[in-house]
Amino acid sequence: MQSNHLFLEEPIRMASILEPSKARFSAAMTKIVGTLGPKSQPIETLSACLEAGMSVARFDFSWGDSAYHQVTLNNLKTAVKSTKKLCAVMLDTVGPELQVVNTVEKSISLQADDTVILTPFKGQDATPELLPINFDGLAKAVKVGDTIFVGKYLFTGSETTSVWLEVKSVDNDDVACTVKNTATLTGALFTLHACQVRIEMPTLSDKDKEVISTWGAQNKIDFLSLSFTRHAEDVREAREFLSKLGDLNQTQIFAKIENLEGLTHFDEILQEADGIIFSRGNLGIDISPEKVFLFQKEALNKCNMAGKPAVVTRVVDSMTDNLRPTRAEATDVANAVLDGSDAILLGAETLRGLYPVETVSTVGRICAEAEKVFNQEMHFKKTVRFVGEPMSHLESITSSAVRAAIKVKASVIICFTSTGKAARLIAKYRPTMPILSVVIPRLKTNQLRWCFSGAFEARQSLVVRGLFPMLADPRHPAESHTVTNESVLKVALDHGKASGVIKSRDRVVICQKLGDASVVKIIELED
Repeated sequence: MQSNHLFLEEPIRMASILEPSKARFSAAMTKIVGTLGPKSQPIETLSACLEAGMSVARFDFSWGDSAYHQVTLNNLKTAVKSTKKLCAVMLDTVGPELQVVNTVEKSISLQADDTVILTPFKGQDATPELLPINFDGLAKAVKVGDTIFVGKYLFTGSETTSVWLEVKSVDNDDVACTVKNTATLTGALFTLHACQVRIEMPTLSDKDKEVISTWGAQNKIDFLSLSFTRHAEDVREAREFLSKLGDLNQTQIFAKIENLEGLTHFDEILQEADGIIFSRGNLGIDISPEKVFLFQKEALNKCNMAGKPAVVTRVVDSMTDNLRPTRAEATDVANAVLDGSDAILLGAETLRGLYPVETVSTVGRICAEAEKVFNQEMHFKKTVRFVGEPMSHLESITSSAVRAAIKVKASVIICFTSTGKAARLIAKYRPTMPILSVVIPRLKTNQLRWCFSGAFEARQSLVVRGLFPMLADPRHPAESHTVTNESVLKVALDHGKASGVIKSRDRVVICQKLGDASVVKIIELED
């Protein structure tokens, strides 16, 4: 703790407020996931979001059909080609999400101390006295005194757009509730969250499976965001389902932790998942507010030690309607970076917000500033201590690459990889300089056709902090392995120079395999 205190007190911190930011491959090392929707569907907006720093596009199937999302994705592909900025695709499942159905889309005004009935949807209109829901088992799940929140696009915390209910009585399938605050609900769907209540619905619903096997398989999604993950078995079942879809056996599963049940089984879920998304919207109302920061710090630390990407949500809600975040929100983004987050996920801000591009840009700038004062030395020591001895061969090489890069003040680390594992291990140690991951394609077959791997591995690094991928040209002859590495290294160095990251007389650390050996070498560029 003492070294952390000294780090935060260093006088260089005040100087860093005035100094210009250094050139990078992106606005920040921390990645930005943008949820795409009505306000971010145009090609021009998507191109601007990519230029501003968005590296993963999230498609939320809680709303909108496959046809709508396909138009958005086609526009994204066009934007990727025009900007030459890689972008990964994440499909977010609906899962066991409870929703109030408002077919007529009229505003619903609820008054404090009034009574409202929650009942299974059978074609009824939503009114201030009756809210139809998409689940017929709520009456069996809740008891008198339980707390239920209802709000648009997750609970915002705003007393004017979200309502807090207390269960008053249960009668057959109906749940009578007392309204605890005056609020107006608008739109076609509102999320309903019953605090600390087990909802007997499958984590991967039939609708989810249909969307994944059609839209997901057709578009070869890079990530599956598994909503309301409650147990490790949820991840195993999702992986088994993906493995049956030939095109998705490389898709990574990110477990979305949204309630107390998922929090309780966090360690086993982390072991099974490829990454974690901290859904602070629902989680923040399932556990008491004063506990949220503790969970964030502890859970992010566990992800960092496991070397698995961690994504934090709900950071700049006010930018949905405003051009600037609040001071508290800006501090929240910075703290997420200092706590060890790999990526920041934007939801309503880019989906239906008025300023999607400005939000991506603003969050990127805040992340970049926080990265300047991230205590890399303490993180490195802590990670080495956690891994223990003996280290695996690959972990030893990658941690040595980071140590060497820090010692010689390298401007960049270049890692040659075919699976992406070595590059992710380097990123685990959070070097202060960017990691250029050069993915070498491999020829593989499924018995029916031959193809090159590498595209998945390159895009999936777009959610890892500090990792910037390049896909090497697969057309080099396999026999001239050394020549290939030298030519690919030249391309990587040229890319770094063009980006302004590498300059004359800079030192560069290279991590690569030569035959059966893994080596770390340092080169100094000529004028």
